[in-house]
Amino acid sequence: MMTQPKFKGKYRVESTRLPNQDYATNGWYFVTICTRDRTHFFGNIVEGQVQLSAIGEIAQWFWIDILNHFEHTYINGYVIMPNHVHGIIVIDRPHQVNRDRPPNVETLQCNVSTRNQFMSNISPQAGSLGTIMRSYKSAVSYWCHQNGYDHFAWQPRFYEHIIRADGSLNRIRDYIANNPTKWELDRHNPTNLWM
Repeated sequence: MMTQPKFKGKYRVESTRLPNQDYATNGWYFVTICTRDRTHFFGNIVEGQVQLSAIGEIAQWFWIDILNHFEHTYINGYVIMPNHVHGIIVIDRPHQVNRDRPPNVETLQCNVSTRNQFMSNISPQAGSLGTIMRSYKSAVSYWCHQNGYDHFAWQPRFYEHIIRADGSLNRIRDYIANNPTKWELDRHNPTNLWM
């Protein structure tokens, strides 16, 4: 019998990230971010078309705004659905930096240096997919809470898929583009959660 992994004595969910993948390296990433409890904060689908709510408009605006906050980062197709966002994020730095070894932190106390190094190793690196997604989710949440939508919340984490050079890019683009027309069959549609 396998036991569930624990952190500080509490059960935790294993990461879906690939253990040896550096999510700050150049690449194409398909991401899905869901709202908490799959609540329809972003709008509705009417006759195969997305009808965005005020929060949905903001979610779209901040998605497009990713370009203005992360150098050498691009978006390539996205859709804001009633309770989730699908999108393609492209990280394309002209001179890829080796991010396997963060710079050593010089301190007077060895234990502080060791802790800083450990925290640097486990923290999302600047410009990484994790940092981009965390910033996006934070921006939408902050706007919502500043504008009277205190009930808005994201589901923790996000789903990502590394897009390979195997023809999957076009399939993913089609999936994103056709997502609203297939809403009745979508697994994120609450009416289909138990199918």
